[in-house]
Amino acid sequence: FRLHESPEEEPRILLECDSGVLDAIQKHLKLYKIRRKVNITPCLDLSLWAVVPGERAGDIASSLAKRADQALILTPDPRTEVMGWRLITKKGANLSEIIPGSHIGNIQDYHRHRYKQGIPEGVKDLPPGVALPLESNLAYMNGISFTKGCYIGQELTARTHHMGVIRKRLLPVHFSAPLPEDSIPEGAEIFTESGKSAGKFRAGGGELGIALLRLANINEPLCLNIAGDKVKLTASIPEWWPKTASK
Repeated sequence: FRLHESPEEEPRILLECDSGVLDAIQKHLKLYKIRRKVNITPCLDLSLWAVVPGERAGDIASSLAKRADQALILTPDPRTEVMGWRLITKKGANLSEIIPGSHIGNIQDYHRHRYKQGIPEGVKDLPPGVALPLESNLAYMNGISFTKGCYIGQELTARTHHMGVIRKRLLPVHFSAPLPEDSIPEGAEIFTESGKSAGKFRAGGGELGIALLRLANINEPLCLNIAGDKVKLTASIPEWWPKTASK
């Protein structure tokens, strides 16, 4: 998010990240700033909110115009329309004043919404050094540029994209019954009915989750083993994906 509006103004950029890797990201950015006069500091006085669909954009914008002192940024979620808006405020701001008629949910509501839509977020869903950008659908979520360079892994990512051969993708999955929290080990193997490996579970809650699955197996009955018991699950292609995406 850019906080400066004109070229004359000192550039200020907000970077959203998983709180679990805050220190690692700061070290990484400081390593590559070389000798530039760039200050990198966490903004502990700010709060980030997700405004999920249900509110009308026009109403949000007009209400924010009256409360600009409390809302720093309101922007459509860059990943996909189904994720609504991202709102950044000063800590302690009254959300019911900024967006009249809004309902404040909890973090579980937010995770359920994105699991249902198949949206990965954070290091649990996208393990560093393990998750590949194209398999994680980042090209569908404005997360990859195929025109700029260079970045680590650019050659492999660009070649895979242009060849169009992506055999596995992160997909939303639905269990036959709600599962206890943290009952599925990270990276648990998912199998077809015949016992063939179909992919790996990444994260979830209740009856919803996301998993990295082979596209060739997503229409088959699937299951995973939890403490010796077989649990059935089904995968689906999200509606917000490009229409040619499931090929």
